[in-house]
Amino acid sequence: MQRRQWISIFGSVTALVCAHNVGAQGKFPDRPVTIVVPSAPGGTTDFTARLIAEPLSRALGQPVVIDNKAGASGNIGNQMVAKAKPDGYTLLLAYSGYQVGNPHLFKKAGWDPIKDFAPVSMLTRAPQILAAKASLPVNNLRELIAYAKANPGKLNYASSGNGSIQHIAGELFKQLSGTSITHIPYKGAGPAVQDLLGGQVDLFFTTPASVVNHIKADKLKGLAVTSNARLTSLPQVPTTNEADFKGFALDSWFALYAPAGTPQEVVLQLNNELAKILNTADVKKKAEEAGTQVDHMGPAQLADYTRKELEYWGRVIQSAKISAE
Repeated sequence: MQRRQWISIFGSVTALVCAHNVGAQGKFPDRPVTIVVPSAPGGTTDFTARLIAEPLSRALGQPVVIDNKAGASGNIGNQMVAKAKPDGYTLLLAYSGYQVGNPHLFKKAGWDPIKDFAPVSMLTRAPQILAAKASLPVNNLRELIAYAKANPGKLNYASSGNGSIQHIAGELFKQLSGTSITHIPYKGAGPAVQDLLGGQVDLFFTTPASVVNHIKADKLKGLAVTSNARLTSLPQVPTTNEADFKGFALDSWFALYAPAGTPQEVVLQLNNELAKILNTADVKKKAEEAGTQVDHMGPAQLADYTRKELEYWGRVIQSAKISAE
């Protein structure tokens, strides 16, 4: 056989192999997509993941699996996604307290919020609400401050972990109110709420989704919400401004990130589907009922916002002298 024929045959075989490989890889997605939640079930991070999982699964034509990886104040879940293969099949449902707080709170968090992640889409945001156990003898923020001052060191408050925004909220509250309240960290909002319901802890700064139904059922007390307006889901709970506790506005936000290096076309595909999902009446209603609101941002906008929030919370954490270690 002549050399020219060998070259022709070799080229044909190579083309067939390449075509097979492309076919084997398929178009994204050709298998289940996993959303890692860096906290326990039951909190707003988990709620947000479940809010988008089913409609995203329908849009992609593949199962969307939620994997709760709680521990180390979110660092375990974040590390898992940071080290995952950048192919779009492992995503992070990021909570702002971890994503832009932890880098300032841990000397070695094991991940970098800018270098290790590709922003996909902002999803929801929510104010914090101060919830109290049902048996606590206070009914509003003024009464709480008076009670705490009359009983220094007696009260405690839960958080989703050292350095979480709940921890920051609690420490800022103590500074601004001049009270002494003990911090008790948990591995996520879910376990904290369970102990609040059981009376093991007195207070919990958290996003409304974690406690709204318990407050409606009178199993917990809603003392104040850290926003400029009352929540439609809890209209009876006053704002901190209404209690003359001004300057105490804290929002949490929840966004989707992929590992750095994920193909841009995959990032844009996910963002486009999420933009449509977040714009549906059903998703907006579910978010609002849980005390959150949808707030879509695309990859470029989220990247810029992440950097600004990283700088802002760095200043807040430094001024409050908070450390997770």
